[in-house]
Amino acid sequence: MMQVSQVEFQNMKEQIVMDLIARLMEDTGIAMSEAFDKVYTSSLFQKLSDPKTGLYFQSSGYVYSYLKDELK
Repeated sequence: MMQVSQVEFQNMKEQIVMDLIARLMEDTGIAMSEAFDKVYTSSLFQKLSDPKTGLYFQSSGYVYSYLKDELK
């Protein structure tokens, strides 16, 4: 797997998180604060925060599909 710096990893992770929050708000109509809470407290966020999972290399749409499954 390609190695990225800690700063690059953080930037990639934050971009995915912002996309997840926006998609969640759009799909469910919930408020931004609730979307933030759901994303940041999800087990998916824990996995996304671990560079070893490689999730930060995936598209936000792909990652969002896991979040939707978790929130069902």
